[in-house]
Amino acid sequence: MTTVGSPGRRRIDEIGDESRRRILDAAEELFAERGFDRTSFIDISERSGISRGSIPWHFKNKDGLMVAVVERAMDRFRESVRFDDALPELAEVFQDYAKWVRGGQPTLLFMMLTEALGSAGGVRAQYQEFFARSRKGLELWLRVQRPEGVDPAFAAKQERDFASAVHGAILGIHLGALIDPDGVDLDGSLRAMACLLGRNVADVWREQPAPAKVRAGAANKRNGTGSRKRRS
Repeated sequence: MTTVGSPGRRRIDEIGDESRRRILDAAEELFAERGFDRTSFIDISERSGISRGSIPWHFKNKDGLMVAVVERAMDRFRESVRFDDALPELAEVFQDYAKWVRGGQPTLLFMMLTEALGSAGGVRAQYQEFFARSRKGLELWLRVQRPEGVDPAFAAKQERDFASAVHGAILGIHLGALIDPDGVDLDGSLRAMACLLGRNVADVWREQPAPAKVRAGAANKRNGTGSRKRRS
């Protein structure tokens, strides 16, 4: 009998991990090439060299496999974009994103988006988490540069809006580079966006609304309802 700590058990685990990796590699490639609906377990089996029956054993069903593909893509993204001791320049953050894109299947992100739009289950939830994590990194980048004296509630909303706008712009550049690679340079466009944002980042907090008491006083003054005495 083989025990949990024996070499035989470890070899079985290694075989299982290798099979799982090969299935995920094949599924990621095929999902990016053909889309989720047009990829079957038979296709994945042929591409991976793993028997068809092993796929549901590892991932239960096709949705489970898709979620695993998304999770692995998210893990790669988290590993590629990191905040170390020093705050990185936006150009460095965007460069990390470009490296992540090239490190996997460039079209996978938008295949995942298509599936998430038509699903209310695990795939959409995973994709929402992926987007949320991406935006949080941008919010953090902006937050550490927030000037003193800015209302926290106002600042939090501005940071969320900034992150959403930048995240959307990055996705747009990515999509443009996929559709028209001769017309859209991924690296060059990301550098240009980083340059524009870096020059104008202080404007994010300049539209801070006045405190409630100040606004009320200004309104009263305009309406002639202040505390000044009336003439007799």
